[in-house]
Amino acid sequence: MNSLDRVTQASIARQTINGLQLNLTKLQTLQNKLSSGKEISKPSDDPSGAVAALHYRSDVRRTDQYSRNAQNGLDWLGLADSTLTGMMDQVTRARDLTLQGSNAAMSPDERQAMAAEIDTIRDGLISQANTSYLGRPIFAGNYSNPTGTTVAYDSTGAYLGDNGTVSRTIGPGTQVAVNVTGPQVFGTGTTNLFQALTQISADLRSNVPTDTTNLVQVDLPNLDTALSNMQNVLAQVGARYSRVDAMKTLNDDKSVSLKGNLSQVEDIDLAKTITDLQLQQVSYQSALAASAKMIQPSLVDFLR
Repeated sequence: MNSLDRVTQASIARQTINGLQLNLTKLQTLQNKLSSGKEISKPSDDPSGAVAALHYRSDVRRTDQYSRNAQNGLDWLGLADSTLTGMMDQVTRARDLTLQGSNAAMSPDERQAMAAEIDTIRDGLISQANTSYLGRPIFAGNYSNPTGTTVAYDSTGAYLGDNGTVSRTIGPGTQVAVNVTGPQVFGTGTTNLFQALTQISADLRSNVPTDTTNLVQVDLPNLDTALSNMQNVLAQVGARYSRVDAMKTLNDDKSVSLKGNLSQVEDIDLAKTITDLQLQQVSYQSALAASAKMIQPSLVDFLR
C-alpha cells in the first residue's frame, strides 16, 4: 500500500472533527431559524427569496402609507361632514326666524329679540367655520399664519384663507381633495352666509316698513341660496368620504395579502423546523457515538 493512501489515527481524528463541525453548523442554523422565526437571515440563505422579500417589504410600506393617507383624508372629510351637518341645523333655525320676523304683526321688541338670536347664531356659525384639524382650519384652504393663530374667518365674517386644495394620495396615481374652502361652502358676495345673516339682523332691527319686505324678497332668498349651497357641498363631501373609505379598505386588504406573501417567503414552517432540529440533534449524537468507536477515547472525551 502506498504511504500516501494509509489511513492514520490523525486523519481519522481530522475527518471526524470536520464531520462533527458540519453537524454542529447545521444544528446552529436550525436553532437560529427557530429562535428568529425567519427562514432567511441573510441573502445567501436564499438569494431569490431575499429579493422577493425586499419587493414585498417595499410594497407593504407603500400600501400602508396609502392607507395612512386615506385615514387622514377620512378624518378631514368626516370632520367637515359633522361640522356642516351641525351648522345646517342652525341655518334652518335662522331661516325660521327670518320668516317669523317678516310678519307685519310682530312687535319691534319681538323683532329685536329675533335679531339678537340671529346674531348669536351667526357668531356660533363663524366659530364652527373655524373648526380645525391638527391645528389647521378645515375651511381655510392651505392658508397658514406664521403667528399660529390661523382661522378661516374673522369675527366680521370676512374670509382669511385661500383657495388651496388639501389632497391626499390614497393609491398609485390617485389623489383626492379632502378639504373644501370657505367660499365653496358659505358662498361669496350677497349670498355669503355670514353677510346674509348680518343683513337679516339689521333688517329685523329696522323700523322701516320696506326692510320687513326685504326679509322675504331679498334676505330669505339669499339665505336659501346659502343653505342650498351648503347642502350641495355636504353631498360632495359625503361622496369623497365614500371613495376614500373604499380605497382605504382596498389598501388594508392588499397590505394583509402582501404580508401573507412575505411571511411565506421568509418565515419558517414551525413544525417542520422543530422536526428538522430534533433529527439533526439525533444525527449529531449518533455521529458522536460512532466516533467513539473509531478514534481514541481521549479524543472523544475531549469532543464531548
